[in-house]
Amino acid sequence: MPFVNVRITRDGVTREQKAQVIREITETLQRVLNKAPELTHIVIEEVDTDNWGYAGMTTTEYRQRTAQ
Repeated sequence: MPFVNVRITRDGVTREQKAQVIREITETLQRVLNKAPELTHIVIEEVDTDNWGYAGMTTTEYRQRTAQ
């Protein structure tokens, strides 16, 4: 039973885009590892940019600085 956890920032990703990610990850696991799609679990977690950080700052702050 494969379990894949995908974490992305909450940036207006559409329902259709998430469905495509789920579909394509499932297809890849089936094609490459011969895993049954009905046993494959994909979870997409959307994280607020204030709760995701790198370069010593939140993603929100980082994007504001780089946009200037």
